[in-house]
Amino acid sequence: MNIRTRVRTGTRLHTRLRPQGRTRGIRLAAAALAAGAALTAAAVPAAARTAASDDTARTVASDDTPRYLEPAELPPHPSSPWYAGPVTAGQPDPLPMCVGEALPSIASHRSFWTDYDTNAEQVTVVERSTQRAKDFAALLRKDLDGCAKKLMRQNPDVTAEQKYYGRLNVEEGAHVYGVHTTTTWGASDIALFSVGRDGNTVTLVRWAQLGGFRDAQVDDFRTTTVTAVDKLY
Repeated sequence: MNIRTRVRTGTRLHTRLRPQGRTRGIRLAAAALAAGAALTAAAVPAAARTAASDDTARTVASDDTPRYLEPAELPPHPSSPWYAGPVTAGQPDPLPMCVGEALPSIASHRSFWTDYDTNAEQVTVVERSTQRAKDFAALLRKDLDGCAKKLMRQNPDVTAEQKYYGRLNVEEGAHVYGVHTTTTWGASDIALFSVGRDGNTVTLVRWAQLGGFRDAQVDDFRTTTVTAVDKLY
């Protein structure tokens, strides 16, 4: 199920900018879906793009600090480059749909966006032990396994379905999911999620835009996921 219950503008999609009024409406609806989660991520002002350079993640990273994706490592957009904000300590705001409530305060995250509705996010958690990381990754996967049912239970105006795209052989493994949601007012959003682990570190990657499963860049997202997990350390 490729949507998101966050509200920055959706499970990231299509080649047309949504009018700002419509974006706000979708944000309000998404908040009702999953405790503040967002379906789509709103476009970030150009001034912010200038401040958020690709060098930020490299500066934050050190030998014992997990590294983050760079914009060029995300699924390519046909009409826009990707932009990135800084790596930021704490939980993302808004929280990602379905998995947001499980994210601890020790998380760090980085947001990505395009000139259109397509957006992405990476959240990384460094646990105290490998076993704790293994348990946390299992919790995220459990939340994603029940994502569609949870969305529909929380909001009867939403129809959701999901797909499991399998396991990727990188480090201790990564798993890819898709969630698609439609609403009674006509919104359609697709989101891809992946959960991967390297030792005591777990990383979650989310990509989203307007559309359905046929619009999901699954193969490209698999490549992005492998890169995200492989480059942690």
